[in-house]
Amino acid sequence: MALTLYIPPCIRSPAEPQHHPPVDQPLRIQIEGPLSSINKLLPGVDWQLEGVFRPSLQAAGPELARVAFRTIYGHDIRPEIDGDMVVRDEYLGWVQEDPRPWTRIDYYGVTFDHLVPAGERDPEVLQINIIEMEEDGGAYAKEYLPFAVDPAEYSGRKVLAVPRCCQKRKGTQDRRRINESVLRREELLGDLGES
Repeated sequence: MALTLYIPPCIRSPAEPQHHPPVDQPLRIQIEGPLSSINKLLPGVDWQLEGVFRPSLQAAGPELARVAFRTIYGHDIRPEIDGDMVVRDEYLGWVQEDPRPWTRIDYYGVTFDHLVPAGERDPEVLQINIIEMEEDGGAYAKEYLPFAVDPAEYSGRKVLAVPRCCQKRKGTQDRRRINESVLRREELLGDLGES
């Protein structure tokens, strides 16, 4: 059974505008986290790990984007609205210490646009990190979040996801990093004739 994605309210006062953005605001959103947590949100999803760069996205990409979209905006994607949700990029954290590198991932992320106009190269960005609570008993959350969390609240029930504004890490390069990654993917797909 799939667990629920939970994004807590913003701890800042006033709240950061992108933390729970207005539905009409164009925004590029990246959500990423440990594969163990992604699999709790999307049990049974297939992972295709034949090569370092694949022109097509993992099956988990659009599914994780849908889950995040529903959690952020409180409703499903509206197919009648052009650009309501467009998956743009993904990140695979490859495990390289295996005897055969590039065969396993332990971290995954997807980037999607909400109402971002075509051709916009530098939209506003919302970075969300999924925080695994069960495997380490909340140790990572305790180290990187400026608020207390009880791992028992999440175990077997929900998966914690925290926007960068509510983390100890500042993320001053998030906008540039995420937007440049989307542009690199577009260039690679263009070179492959996949656009």
